[in-house]
Parts: sequence; C-alpha cells; structure tokens
Amino acid sequence: MAYVYVNLVLKDAEKMAAYRQKAGAALAKHGAKPLVSSPQQTVIEGQRDETGIGVILEFPTVDAAKAWISDPDLAATHALRRAAGDCAITLLA
Repeated sequence: MAYVYVNLVLKDAEKMAAYRQKAGAALAKHGAKPLVSSPQQTVIEGQRDETGIGVILEFPTVDAAKAWISDPDLAATHALRRAAGDCAITLLA
C-alpha cells in the first residue's frame, strides 16, 4: 500500500464542488480510496504553513499513486483542484 496526504487551502468553493464531482472516478481509475477527510486540521507539534482541507488517500502501490497524479486523462480534473485552492500533495511511501 501507498498513502498520499493532501492539504488544500480552499480559495474557490465552486471549483472545489466541481472537482469533487470528478474526484471519485479519478481515484477509482487508479485503485485509490479516501481513508479520511477533514475540513480542518490541528497541528499538535511543530510548525507548518497554513492548513486547510486534509485528506489521506490509500493506493494499492506507489506506482498507482504516481500514475494518478500524472495521468494525462485526468489533467482537467487536477486543474480543477489546483484552481480551487493552494494544494500540496505528499506521497508517503
């Protein structure tokens, strides 16, 4: 298994709503499922930049996670997410 952590500081709720309509199919294409999603995060030790929506995704493999983020067929879907806010995606593997 491979895990991906997403932190998205929301800037445009309409674009986020449009992204959410497509995100499930985009994840399923690469065998991923969301494990947890929270509209807010709390840093309990140390410091980090601004937090927003936090999501942890589970992929069957590291290659599947990399294929999801670089899939040319999902470029428009990823563009919606990027337009929705400031996003950082971290592969935990």
